[in-house]
This record gives sequence, structure tokens and C-alpha cells, in this order.
Amino acid sequence: MSPMTIPQQIITIAICALGTMLTRFLPFIVFSSKKPTPRYIQYLGKALPCAVFGMLVVYCLKNVSLLTGTHGIPEAIAIAATAGLHLWKKQMLLSIAGGTAVYMLLVQMVF
Repeated sequence: MSPMTIPQQIITIAICALGTMLTRFLPFIVFSSKKPTPRYIQYLGKALPCAVFGMLVVYCLKNVSLLTGTHGIPEAIAIAATAGLHLWKKQMLLSIAGGTAVYMLLVQMVF
């Protein structure tokens, strides 16, 4: 496979930028501030974050074997750190970053 030419690179970047702008601006275009937000959109706004995090937990733990290797110990410690940080500070990004940092330190330096 040959590398992309300059025009191909410009087109690729432009398409990515357009796609990003479209996904950012579309909700403001579709749902104006003059009309109330539909109830199903409000429901999705409340339900989807929990569903996404549930799916991420399943995805992250799908290859953990309790019978081999580290027996899931670094994963369990990182989950406990994430939950503890979230219960303590109630800041989602801090919880995610802290849990990720704990996990990475454990698998790089301890296990």
C-alpha cells in the first residue's frame, strides 16, 4: 500500500473535521432552545452514560482469568480505586483517570 498523497491527506483531514463539527453542532440544530427537549432524548441523556460505563466494564474485564496469571488482582484494585475516588470526590473524569493510573502503575511496576 502506498502512502497517501498530499491532496488525499487534506481531503481526509477535511472529512474528519466536517464529521466532528457535524456531530457537535447537529444537536443544537435539531433541538432548538425555543422548544422543550423531547422526553425520550432526556431519558437517553440520563440512561446512556450508565449503559456506556457498564459496557466498558464488561469490555475491560472480558479477558481477565481468575485462574491464571495475576488472577484479576490489578483489575480489582483499579476498580476499587475508581469506585473509591468517585464516592469520595464525585467527579467522573477524576475517577476514570485515577483508576486508569492505578491500573497502569500496577501492571507496569507490580504485576
